[in-house]
Amino acid sequence: MEEILLKCIVVDDSSLQRLSIVKLIKDHPNLKLMAEYNNAIETKNGLLDTPADLIFLDIEMPILSGFELLDDLPNKPQIIFVTGKTQYAFKAFDYDAVDYIHKPVTKERFNNAVNKALNLYKLKNRISTPEDNEFIFVKSNLKNRKVFLSRLKYIQALGDYVKFVTEKENFIVLATMKSFEEQLPNNQFLRTHKSYIVNLKKIERYDSKNIEVNQQKLPLSRNKKDSLIEALAQI
Repeated sequence: MEEILLKCIVVDDSSLQRLSIVKLIKDHPNLKLMAEYNNAIETKNGLLDTPADLIFLDIEMPILSGFELLDDLPNKPQIIFVTGKTQYAFKAFDYDAVDYIHKPVTKERFNNAVNKALNLYKLKNRISTPEDNEFIFVKSNLKNRKVFLSRLKYIQALGDYVKFVTEKENFIVLATMKSFEEQLPNNQFLRTHKSYIVNLKKIERYDSKNIEVNQQKLPLSRNKKDSLIEALAQI
């Protein structure tokens, strides 16, 4: 998935509150701080020269409130309200706010709000790569099921059956490993053991005996180690 970098501004009349949000933004890999403002007038003027994807916005400020600022903006970025007051929560969502964070802001709460903004950005911009759209159909419980290759972690042989392990679910199909080994692109999947075909992009670490995928150890055949090293080098 293409890396997303949201351009952010912080608007708060409290320098201490701005500082705390700025630090959280700078520590987040998907955020880029563009500017910080202590009032709505500066913000409105600043957005003319420095557009933003996301605003962390206080509500109670001198001259113009956060709501009044939004009323004056012709093109509104995504909004995460950050305030010490709870009574504005319902009104905030009338402005299509991504989230409403109550001060003091914890890192966990901040990251949850940012994840919502990132997901909304992906949805609106339909960010994807060709790889995200690659899939195969497999028959499970008498139904053909679409399996996106980017979400498939590994396949495991279970006698006459094959177990698919994906990011969201696991399921079993009546089939052979060989049939899927021929279907899957060899630049992304490798048979690392007689009982396993692994998505190379899901491998976190390996040694001479095991491969680790999402903290789960899978066996690595001794005669497959060189093939694994060569395949990983080409990703």
